[in-house]
Amino acid sequence: MKELNNVQNWIFIIGGGLMTLGAGCYAFLLVQDVAAVVAFVGAVAFASMQMMQTYQGTSLTLRRLRKIMTFADILFIVAGLLMVEQQFGCVARLLADHPSWYVTFVSATYGKWVVVLLIAAVLELYTMHRISSELDKG
Repeated sequence: MKELNNVQNWIFIIGGGLMTLGAGCYAFLLVQDVAAVVAFVGAVAFASMQMMQTYQGTSLTLRRLRKIMTFADILFIVAGLLMVEQQFGCVARLLADHPSWYVTFVSATYGKWVVVLLIAAVLELYTMHRISSELDKG
């Protein structure tokens, strides 16, 4: 696995912390305007740094696990976008002129960030554990 340099490592750690802090504050109804943006920025920082950790080896198992981890990173960013949309309603305002589209959009997206974040977290935990054990096998 390609290692991150010190700056990238700090961005990765701070991004993970911001994502966790933002999602927690948003879920517990604490300064939701700021929390949604903090969670999104943290998700982008965390995911982008993790995607920079590439695997150049030949193990098909590790390549598959890295693809799953990249999918989880994309889900983290989508969860952040859904959280921001739920808080600020940018897209919903554009659909306000079309009542049926508005209702469909709101019912399909609002509150779904929790499910997307949970799926991403489970995939992340699984792949981190499996990659670690595969690298230890060596």
